[in-house]
Amino acid sequence: MDAHKNSIKVAAWLPEQAEPVEWAEDTTAEAIRRLARRLRRLAPGEVRACYEAGPTGYGLQRLLGVEGVICEVVAPSLTPVKPGSRIKTDRRDARKLGELLRAGLLTEVHPPSETDEALRDLCRCRDDVRVDLLRARHRLSKFLLRRHRIYRQTKHHWGSRHMQWLAELRFDDPMSQATFDSYQLIVHQLDERLGQLDARLAEFGTQEPYREKVAALRCFKGIDTVTAVCLVAELHDFQRFRSPRQLAAYVGLVPSEDSSGERERRGPITKSGNRHVRLMAPPTSARVEPAAARSTRRPAGTRDRDRRPRPGTARGPVPAHERGGQGSPEDHSSHGPRNVRLPVGGPASGGPAHALEVGMSITNPAK
Repeated sequence: MDAHKNSIKVAAWLPEQAEPVEWAEDTTAEAIRRLARRLRRLAPGEVRACYEAGPTGYGLQRLLGVEGVICEVVAPSLTPVKPGSRIKTDRRDARKLGELLRAGLLTEVHPPSETDEALRDLCRCRDDVRVDLLRARHRLSKFLLRRHRIYRQTKHHWGSRHMQWLAELRFDDPMSQATFDSYQLIVHQLDERLGQLDARLAEFGTQEPYREKVAALRCFKGIDTVTAVCLVAELHDFQRFRSPRQLAAYVGLVPSEDSSGERERRGPITKSGNRHVRLMAPPTSARVEPAAARSTRRPAGTRDRDRRPRPGTARGPVPAHERGGQGSPEDHSSHGPRNVRLPVGGPASGGPAHALEVGMSITNPAK
């Protein structure tokens, strides 16, 4: 099915038929129930349907589930695409999804319950208010900078002393005063809204079924009540991840890779999947260094030994202990690793420029 706001394009593939049965339906509740009854009449056995996740949400999937039709919501970013296809219509999309569903080539997303979805919407509303507050503060600070009104009493802004300084600030020009009052009012309103949402999230975090998971996540450094509630709301159920590696891949904290044959090339993290969880990851990090980079790096102190002599000279660079009695090589070695970091699972070594910084590790907080 190709679902949109006002219409649903259906392509039903029946057993032992080369071409699908196609029709269109509305998105009202009665039309969806009519769609489920027609699918049950057409199919001799079990009925399976699918549509791509998008702005329409999970309402269609829940209504079809009540009517006895198994409906899967699939990830559009993981749907196979033909590179040579240049024609896209709702009819073709519905046919393609049906063919891929029969072949088992679609990736189903984990549908949240209505309660989990409501909590997730509240968390994302809180994040929207946080971003709006940051932008409002930037607009106000840049307006004051253009008027050369600079706060110098403390290093930190937007604290109690800074807010008191803003409340006492006045402009001789009535138009500038009106602009300042408008910017300041928006900052106050958004700050108050953010505090109210934080209080509501903290209240819901102490209730079932989130209380135990939120308490477990708060044991991690850098995670408090609001962050823990948002992580639970975004991830729904930690048991659906078989390993921490799978959770890291879900939030895009694994390295990208472009390898072929004997060439092995890894790049920065993929940043795919759930962006909200990735941005809420605590600031702790572990350095993971590619094995290929560790195996091809020169040992410390061998750079000068391998260097070829310059043209017109009889020998290469002079060792340090031969430069007029300046000491032994151990006393003047300048080729050792600097800013040494410990890669996970390996000895100490200096990291290359393309080493990966991984920023989160959560292991089954439900237990």
